[in-house]
Amino acid sequence: MPDPLNLSLLLCSAAALVLGYAFGSIPFGLLLTWLVGGPDPRAIGSGNIGATNVLRTGNKTLAAATLLGDMLKGTAAVVIVQRFGGDELAIIAALGAFLGHLFPVWLRFKGGKGVATYIGLLLGLAWPAALVFCAVWAAIAAATRYSSLAALVASAAAPAFLLVAGRYPEALLFLILTVLLWLMHRQNIARLLAGSEGKIGR
Repeated sequence: MPDPLNLSLLLCSAAALVLGYAFGSIPFGLLLTWLVGGPDPRAIGSGNIGATNVLRTGNKTLAAATLLGDMLKGTAAVVIVQRFGGDELAIIAALGAFLGHLFPVWLRFKGGKGVATYIGLLLGLAWPAALVFCAVWAAIAAATRYSSLAALVASAAAPAFLLVAGRYPEALLFLILTVLLWLMHRQNIARLLAGSEGKIGR
């Protein structure tokens, strides 16, 4: 006979994952451009629905709103689940939110690259690590003018900081998210290695 406690934990974990996925899969870049009658971001640039590609529509305000939306949907998922289910379920919700952003079912599993949602999840689970991420991003971006490189380095710094801080469950989560983020940036990495990646302001 199944242990009722284990079954309850399994159901709660599944619910946290699904709720996180639902929040993460909200395609703010697509919804906001549609609301203002702008061009479909999937039809321009990289075809991505994130803030960087929305910026290619020429609407900086819309790009900033997309960035904020993609961040806060991750934060909201984590905070809500943490409030009602505790830290362990919040970590599961965070994984769901990140997967939802990368692979939204509504868009045939073609979403964003995850940087904004990654920051939002850090804000919800370990805000000092979010400050570290942003500081590293700013330093690398200022030194190299490569936004993608800054995001890659900052995403490596975040789990390292969490590990040093003794936040082991969060460090493991963000190590997994960093691997996923790097995989989503594989074309950017190839361009960086080839010296053909676009720089900030160009």
